[in-house]
Amino acid sequence: MGQVQASKRQRNSVFQLKAVASAARHLVLMAPMLAVPVAYAQTTATSGDATATPAATTNTGSNSNAVLPTVTVTESRDPTAPYAGGLVARGGSLGVLGTASVMDTPFSVTNYTSQGIEDVQARAIGDVIANDASVRNTNGNGGFGDSYQIRGFTMSANDVAFNGLYGMVPLTRMPITMVERIEVLKGPGTLMYGMGPAGGIGGAVNLVAKRAHEEPTSSVTATYLSNSQFGLKGDIGRRFGDNQEWGIRVNALYADGNTGLSGSNQQQSMGSVGLDYNGGRVRWSLDAYTQHEDSRNFRPQFRIAGLEMPEAPSGKTNLYPGTTLQSDDKAALTRLEYDINDSLTAYGAIGYHVASSAQSWPGANILNARGDTSALSNGYYDQKVTSTSADAGMRARFNTGGIKHTVMLGLNMLNQQTDYFFASQSTGVTSNLYNPVALPSPTMARTQATPQSQLRLTSFALTDTLSFADDRLRLIAGLRRQQVYSHSLLSAAQTSNKTAISPVLGVVVKPVENLSLYANYTAALTAGSIVAAPNANAGEAFPPSKSKQYETGAKIDWGRVTTSAAVFQIEQKNNSTQIINGVQYATQNGRARIRGLELAAYGEIQRGLRFNASGTFFDTKLAHTAGGTTDNNEVGAVPSHNFNLGLDWDTPWVSGLALNTRVARTGAMWYDQTNRVKVPGWTRADIGARYITKTAGQVVTYRANIENLFDKNYWVMQNGYVGTSSGRTFVLSAQVDF
Repeated sequence: MGQVQASKRQRNSVFQLKAVASAARHLVLMAPMLAVPVAYAQTTATSGDATATPAATTNTGSNSNAVLPTVTVTESRDPTAPYAGGLVARGGSLGVLGTASVMDTPFSVTNYTSQGIEDVQARAIGDVIANDASVRNTNGNGGFGDSYQIRGFTMSANDVAFNGLYGMVPLTRMPITMVERIEVLKGPGTLMYGMGPAGGIGGAVNLVAKRAHEEPTSSVTATYLSNSQFGLKGDIGRRFGDNQEWGIRVNALYADGNTGLSGSNQQQSMGSVGLDYNGGRVRWSLDAYTQHEDSRNFRPQFRIAGLEMPEAPSGKTNLYPGTTLQSDDKAALTRLEYDINDSLTAYGAIGYHVASSAQSWPGANILNARGDTSALSNGYYDQKVTSTSADAGMRARFNTGGIKHTVMLGLNMLNQQTDYFFASQSTGVTSNLYNPVALPSPTMARTQATPQSQLRLTSFALTDTLSFADDRLRLIAGLRRQQVYSHSLLSAAQTSNKTAISPVLGVVVKPVENLSLYANYTAALTAGSIVAAPNANAGEAFPPSKSKQYETGAKIDWGRVTTSAAVFQIEQKNNSTQIINGVQYATQNGRARIRGLELAAYGEIQRGLRFNASGTFFDTKLAHTAGGTTDNNEVGAVPSHNFNLGLDWDTPWVSGLALNTRVARTGAMWYDQTNRVKVPGWTRADIGARYITKTAGQVVTYRANIENLFDKNYWVMQNGYVGTSSGRTFVLSAQVDF
């Protein structure tokens, strides 16, 4: 039993992965019971097998050793099984294209496993996906909400899918406690996933909910976040039935206390349940969650009005003392798949989500390098977003003249209504970044949020994946017909209704089994947004815009390490903000072209030493801008380069102890498309450790991480705004499996 409990600590180890044959589990169960501490069992995989290698020796404290045999088993071809090291999976879902291995995919994809999420004590999606140099957080931890940049294009939390459906993720941040896997596709994902409601084209992110595994899951985790936030998490999973066809997974979270921002307090609570049924030909799931957040003093943002960029203040400094944020979310979604026969599958899913947030809306411009700001403004920005999302289709598999076909016909629908209340007023009070003053409370009345806009996205997709020459050549061709209907519900109502067909073409060639050469062309239609407050032209309906991507690259699986290289180009209308006579307007001004070179490697360098490394180099350009005033300028808020290196090492001198580190470098970037003010680049280092042992007969995992180890002060850049980074943060936890 000791070995079974230890393996439950490793979510991607041999006992909790369907990729590992049940016969191997029985062999491990027959191994001698481990003494204290429990070894950190790792699963490593080559292109055709996986080797479960528990540490050979465990220290009992009395010079006696318990030696476990090395068990070699043949791995199933499940593409969601973990790759060597267990931090990422071999593949994942591609929406309407189904599930595929990374090596069989003509796109840049990364699929982070539960082990990759837990080992860094991730609290938000960005804590995980920013392991890739092409991905960056654009808001510091403790801000008013999560947002990201993928391949240079901004992506809001509203464009994150949950179990393949858009509109099911909170407006602020997703409770990652309920997430089993994070799937990241770089580049426009319109064909595969449909259109995101916020129109992000740099990439697509899909969250996969936790499911009950064959082995029972029961854990309680106590957490601590500096300065004094304490929390408790629970995770229980069981399977039932004669063939374990029924499963239930329940997760809960509560945390409360002060964070690293001066004067801040954050309370979080979350509860989720995931039910599933696997009856062979019939597969069904139901997921529901509720979450609440109440923050006092969050991390806000500024605009730059001067021609000089001041040094970033401490990440602990509260630049707008007196802000508040409350958010509530309730969502439920269900999915059903049915194999009509061995060649034909039908599927359908539907979800409903109500999200609301109420927050302060402070504002000020940074005027000079001394950090002086304009007169502070304060107000309210309250939102309610109601979303209904659906996905349905059929998948057919057949052969014609030695060519394998997988034909998909899919339908996506999202109906989303946004209500908001916005009001702001100048306080007449000036401030300074290095000596901030308290934010006076608004004096205007706060009324209920009223309807602002309605967005309806519908699309039909038809794709064919063809496989030739014993799967050495794969072609993917498809079309998605999209209709975008957006309607302003304000007094000066405007409506935009447009239909377009977006194609995709991809090819993968395998000259040898472990080498994939690929190329793709994808196009996307982005919904024309309804301009929101605080822009002076709030309520204006922008028309939908088309974007396109060209990409080519190579992937090599060396057995325990995979390396890849890709070059890409993406073009889209340039969305920006413009200050005219001191008033901010949202604009669509010209086209933005972003080119990039991506280099990446991940896996297990040697037994017990896991890593991921990546670098991205950007070349950006603006064209066809109003009056040509910024033609040939670089796109604002896109760094010149990014680098990442992460290491995770099982120490040889203490069984059960692992150390990890992550270093991230983000290059300098222009503040906006005028290219007059440059935001400096930054480098940040994180370190961590975990120790797995056995106490009172239970497996206990201790984790300790220090984020921003050297307390580096730097600016985090989002289109039109800058915000401060998080300062040095201590994250501690103790997890007990029983």
